[in-house]
Order: sequence, then structure tokens, then C-alpha cells
Amino acid sequence: MSVPCVAVERERGEAVRERLADADILDGDHEIAVDGDTIYIPVADPEAVPADLATAIVERDAAERDRPQTPAAILGYEPSLERLGDIVIVDEDDDERAREIADAVMASDVPCETVLNRASPIEGELRVRRWDVLAGNGTETVHREYGHEFLLDVAEVYFSPRLATERHRVIEQVDPDEAVIDMFAGVGPYAVPMAARGAEVVACDLNERAVEYLRENAERNGVADRVTAIAGDVRGIADAYADTADRLVMNLPHSADEFLETAVRLAGDDCAIHYYDIQHEDDPFGPGRRAIEAAAGDEYDAVVETERVVKSYAPHEYNVCLDVRLIRR
Repeated sequence: MSVPCVAVERERGEAVRERLADADILDGDHEIAVDGDTIYIPVADPEAVPADLATAIVERDAAERDRPQTPAAILGYEPSLERLGDIVIVDEDDDERAREIADAVMASDVPCETVLNRASPIEGELRVRRWDVLAGNGTETVHREYGHEFLLDVAEVYFSPRLATERHRVIEQVDPDEAVIDMFAGVGPYAVPMAARGAEVVACDLNERAVEYLRENAERNGVADRVTAIAGDVRGIADAYADTADRLVMNLPHSADEFLETAVRLAGDDCAIHYYDIQHEDDPFGPGRRAIEAAAGDEYDAVVETERVVKSYAPHEYNVCLDVRLIRR
């Protein structure tokens, strides 16, 4: 049967497949095919394919995919699940229902080694949570995102796979030889791909365990020579790296405003800031914009280039990003 496919070089296949999956336009009814150096990825809605891939759409015969046994088919209802590497995460207050879902996940065709249930909200300065292990025996996994691998332990570090598309949007703006400072780097989901684009990255995090994983992830992705990983409060490196940054990532949405003075000290003459915030729907961008302008003072012009809602955070609240350029006067 002839279906629309995105045709790309084999080495780009996994990264493109992940982009199409994030956009929810993969055709799950047909098989991906490889012919020589080209991979053909079936899509359900060719009009929704990102513009930079639209010219790669071709019609091609594709074999129908055998439908896997899903947790929903076993349970008779659609459970709320989140995948992170070979871990499946559920979010159930009812222990009996949580274990029923875990049993169904393990009996299904979902590739999974461990099923976890959230046992607490995100807590403390290091933003980690407690977990109930419903199946399997570990909380460490390898997460793959746009062609990169990230080793992490969900019980020891903060990581959200739901931000993959947003991270990719920011990473694609990076040019080779930029000096980037990731002020709250975690295990490196911004820092490592930015280094892979040719940037020199200083990555800082208060969580020492996260920094250990960051160093490991820089190694496993072949960019250790372009990533300087620092454990500690980013304010402690302000003197050493003052006036050097071409780009700053400030992904600490509950309290990034407390670090804007440091961000301005780190900024070079022309510096892009990716500032994450959580605000009420009535004015999601205003508080962040005003805080950045106040921190810039008379030293910089603060030009807002993008205001973007990343996701809903709570009723009437949004997680947002402001892309702001600081230009020294």
C-alpha cells in the first residue's frame, strides 16, 4: 500500500523519527523501511510535517505493522503513562490500580524494564521525588532524545522527557563556537546537544549526582572536550566567567528570577538568554520580561525575541519561556 513517508539519510533516521513522534504524526499502522542509505518513515499527516522536512515527503509502498499488545487492550481502559528510557511511569493515588497498571505494562509489548509510581511531589532544593517501584528493581535508565543518550537516575536527579521538543527548539539556535553557560544543567539535556553543535559549554548544577551523570553523558556522546561540568551554585562561578557568555540557559522556572543578577554578570556584549518561568495565565510573560529588564538596567538593552508557552503547569498557570537578547550599550 502506498503511503506518505519522510525519506532521510539513515544516519539521521532516529533523530527525525523522534521529531515526528514528538509532533504525534508517525503512522503507527505501517513499518519504517530502509533501502540502501535511505530510511523511509511513514507519516499519518503529511501536512503537519515540519517545514524543513516537507521536501523529503515521498509516496512509497509500506508494509502494514502488526499491532502490539498494549496496556490499554489488557486493562480495557487507557492508563496515564510516561516513558523514560526503559522505565514506565504511572501517576496513581490508588495503590491497587497502580499495581494493576504495572502488571498490564509488563504483560504488554511495551519495551520496559521497570514500572514506577510517583510517591511524592518534586521536593527540596535539588527538585527530586520519591518513587514506588511496582515492577523491576531500579530507577536508573538511559533516555534517548534527538540522537543523544542520557544516563540518569530518576530518584537522584530531576529530568522531564516532556520538555524534549522545547529543548530541541532552543538547541537548534546554537551556532558553532558559541560560549554557552547552562546555569541549571541537570544531567545535560541542553548542554550535551549544544556542545555537539560545536559550542563550548559551561554547565553548572547544585546537585552533585546530576553533575556526575552530566560528565558521563558528555563522554558517552563524544563531547567531553567541549563541556566543563561544575558542581555548585552558579553564583559561585560569576567572577570566573564574567562577560563571557554568548548564550545562557535558565531552566529553573520557580526561581530563575533570583539568578538574573548573575546572568547579567555572565553575559557578553551580545547574549541570548532562554529564561523559563511559571506564571498565571492573565500575564504569563510580563513578570519575567520586567525582571530581566530590571536586571539589565542601564548596561544592556533587553530585546524580547520570543514569548512561548511551553506547557500547562497547574490550573490557570503556564510554564513559559522568554528568549531575550541582551545587547551591551
